[in-house]
Amino acid sequence: MKFQKILLPTDFSDESLYALSYAVDLAKMFNAKLYLLHVIYDIEKASNLHVPHPSITELYKDLEAHAKRNLDGFGVDLLEGFKNVETAVLRGIPYEEIIKFSKENNIDLIIIGTLPRSGVERFFVGSTTQRVIRNAPCPVLVVTKKQ
Repeated sequence: MKFQKILLPTDFSDESLYALSYAVDLAKMFNAKLYLLHVIYDIEKASNLHVPHPSITELYKDLEAHAKRNLDGFGVDLLEGFKNVETAVLRGIPYEEIIKFSKENNIDLIIIGTLPRSGVERFFVGSTTQRVIRNAPCPVLVVTKKQ
């Protein structure tokens, strides 16, 4: 099996940064392109409400600019010397956008960081990671950082 395109969705957490080390190592090993993706949670889409207010539009513009700056600085020490990287910021429901991006870009592997959860917490919390695993068009490597 050869991975040519690897996707790392990130929320800029320590867990995502930890998963980035795996993503970079695998991308180097397979000479693959690495995609870093951040999804801004779209409240309007999630709630099915449209709020036609200029301040909402400006808020999302600010969030996007902030996310792009964060992506540019995300894991720079881990990415040093690695040039085959593309970043993207999208707006929507995170797991839906991750799946959509994976399909549109023919991603071969998704690497995602997550917090370890207890049984009860796992039962009640429908995490983005769980939804990505269930709906991904490719293999998903889930990386948990030991606490």
